[in-house]
Amino acid sequence: METHTVATEEHTTSEQTSVQTESSIEGMIPAGEAMRSAPGMDWFVLRVASNKESSVRDTLLRKVQIEGMTHLVARILVPTEKTKVIKSGKQKIQETKLYPGYVFVEMKLEEDGRIPQDVFFLIKETTGVGDFVGTAGRPTPMKSHEIEKMLIDSKKPEELPDIKLAFTKGEHVTIKDGPFENYEGTVDEMLPEKGLVRVLVTIFGRQAPIEIEEWQLAKVGSE
Repeated sequence: METHTVATEEHTTSEQTSVQTESSIEGMIPAGEAMRSAPGMDWFVLRVASNKESSVRDTLLRKVQIEGMTHLVARILVPTEKTKVIKSGKQKIQETKLYPGYVFVEMKLEEDGRIPQDVFFLIKETTGVGDFVGTAGRPTPMKSHEIEKMLIDSKKPEELPDIKLAFTKGEHVTIKDGPFENYEGTVDEMLPEKGLVRVLVTIFGRQAPIEIEEWQLAKVGSE
C-alpha cells in the first residue's frame, strides 16, 4: 500500500468503547496501541462496491450491534484523505477515500480460520459487499506493518491539512472557466497558500502570467 497522510474515520462496536465518528485514530490513541488488534482478533480487507464504503461500514456497524456480535467484530475502518481546497475564494475541506473499494474489518475467526457462520451471512447479505481478500471462506489477515502504516500516518483532527494542488510546473493546461476560458497555457508556479496556479498564456502574441483557481484548469487531454 502507498504511504499517504490520511485522516481515518474510526468506528468501533466494542461494548467498552463508544462509537467514534469522523475522527483520527492518532488523535485518540497512541499509534502503537491503535495498531494492536483486540485480543483474539485480526484485521481483514473487505472488497466493496465503489462509493459504497461508508454506507457498507455504517450498515455493518448497525447489524453487529443489533445482533449482539460485538465480541466477534470490533472496529470497522474507512481510511480517508483530507485536503484543503479553495474554490470561488472560499476554503473547504475535501475528503477522499484513500482506498476506494475497500473496508477494513477487525474480527475474530473460527479455529480453522473460517469466518463464523453468523458473521459470514451478516456481512454477505449487506448491499454493496463483495468478498474478503484471501482464499474461499478463509480471509487473509493483514500484516502488522500494513496496519501500522495505515494508522501511524493518520493526521490529528486538530491539524489542518495543507492545500493540495494537482498540477506541476511546466504542465500544459486548458482554462475551462472565467474570462480566459478555452485558452491553453503552461503552469509557471503553484501558489498553495492562495489556492491558485500561475499560468503563462499567450495573448496577442505575447506570454502573460495569470493567476487562476485550480478548479478552473484542466490538464490538456484530460477532457
